[in-house]
Amino acid sequence: MTAPDAGRGIGNGERAAEITTTFVGLPRDTFRILHVSTGNVCRSPITERLTRHFLSQRLGVLGGGMIVESAGTWGHEGAPMEANAETVLADFGADPTGFVGRELLDEHVIMADLVLTATRDHRAQVISMGHSAGLRTFTLKEFTRLVNAIDPATLPPLEEGVVRRARALVRAAAALRGWLLAPTLEADEVYDPYGAPLPFFRSIGDEIHQALDPVVTALTGVPART
Repeated sequence: MTAPDAGRGIGNGERAAEITTTFVGLPRDTFRILHVSTGNVCRSPITERLTRHFLSQRLGVLGGGMIVESAGTWGHEGAPMEANAETVLADFGADPTGFVGRELLDEHVIMADLVLTATRDHRAQVISMGHSAGLRTFTLKEFTRLVNAIDPATLPPLEEGVVRRARALVRAAAALRGWLLAPTLEADEVYDPYGAPLPFFRSIGDEIHQALDPVVTALTGVPART
């Protein structure tokens, strides 16, 4: 992984995209998801924008205090998303516009409630930054595997707020981590498509889509529309 991998999924002047549904009778709160890859121009922008898209599909235009953002361990500050990554997002009906890459900083890790990385190396780099990040940092595919093993009935219902549900999901996944290991070392990796032709970008987009779908379903308690 030698080249930039995009990720800044929200808008030119924004640090994150916030989906803002407030449930009646509940205090306003937020849950921040941080997607991390290398250059923050390919994988993490795709993952960030797809997460926002899926949350909007499940919860409507207004969403529940969910903030979705991204950064790169070697992020190119101010860089645009790769054109092939934009095409992949458009294939899924997600909005690629206004993306600006950024370098991963301590403040991003400190503020994140859940960090999802493209690879195990990225996960190790995030955890090495400290800030008690170990219990809330997973590779995307690792988190998917753990989420699939969690009984949804053990999580707070959406009526109690998506933020509360999301926090409970992260705690449950962290508790399972040592009991549900990856079948192979490669099973938790999303490989870098930087510089590859569009068909390979699309295959990576499909991987990310398949990994994200059960995660967003578990976060919101709302399955994908068929």
